[in-house]
Amino acid sequence: MSAKEEPPYKIIASLLKGGEVIPFLGAGVNFGMRQAPGAQWAIKTTNFLPSGADLSTYLIDQCEFPDKTEKDLAKVSSYYVEVVDRDALSEGLVTIFDRDYEPCEIHHYLANDIPADKHSLIVTTNYDDLTEQAFLKAKRPFDLVVHPTDSAHAGSVIWWQYQATEPEYVPPNSLQIDLSKTTVIYKMHGSVDRALHRMDNYVITEDDYIDFLTRMIGQTAVPAQFMAYFRTHRFLFMGYGLNDWNLRVILNNLHASDLHSKKSWAIQYHPSTVEKRLWDKRNVDIYDVEINEFTKQLRARG
Repeated sequence: MSAKEEPPYKIIASLLKGGEVIPFLGAGVNFGMRQAPGAQWAIKTTNFLPSGADLSTYLIDQCEFPDKTEKDLAKVSSYYVEVVDRDALSEGLVTIFDRDYEPCEIHHYLANDIPADKHSLIVTTNYDDLTEQAFLKAKRPFDLVVHPTDSAHAGSVIWWQYQATEPEYVPPNSLQIDLSKTTVIYKMHGSVDRALHRMDNYVITEDDYIDFLTRMIGQTAVPAQFMAYFRTHRFLFMGYGLNDWNLRVILNNLHASDLHSKKSWAIQYHPSTVEKRLWDKRNVDIYDVEINEFTKQLRARG
């Protein structure tokens, strides 16, 4: 599929509104809030979220990483922990993500344009709370499930039920949520904790990714209920590159099982030739569309 072709907006919108598509939100969706095309992020002067490369550059400066051109966030974060410690890294990330950023149009679309009786599973690898904020603003109930990285809760997921004052820690394969009656936001790479300020979790260092992948291989990372749901639904990947190993392992597991033959879609601004081929191998049609334009057309044609 050529990345220059137009997405099947009517089909995607119809399936989203029917609860038949799982949205996956990557860091690229937040580029919709950039003040201008190519606007540069700076922690003190911008009101939009950083990209992975932006975050790497910031941490490189903070920990004096020897290679100023390094863009591998996991590598830079690992070095930061080595020269300082994990608490300092978490505190630095809180200063970035504990802010009132404005949700993007795609967040508002998911919270407002999908019928209230069509509950869904929304997956994001972003640390921010923009999806949650859009749902709260729309007064749409949701449960929150977060992957923890703190050693005290290893082997669990954090389950925050709608309107609960405290979360529960549940073994992933013991989690049971009625997805026909509940919308769930699943934060696969952790999240900033703006409510309690004591449960910030980030899959960000090389060790974090190794731990997550090890647990995925052992089928103790992504809740079994979610994996079963993945097998019966289509995917809409937005703002992703296939350099995310956790995402690739999930797709490979589904592809290898021969249980997932449904067509899915990826919306990625200016994807590389390699990424186009990788998506194609996974039965995913990729489209080169800016995220705000994609959302606009979903509304106009759906």
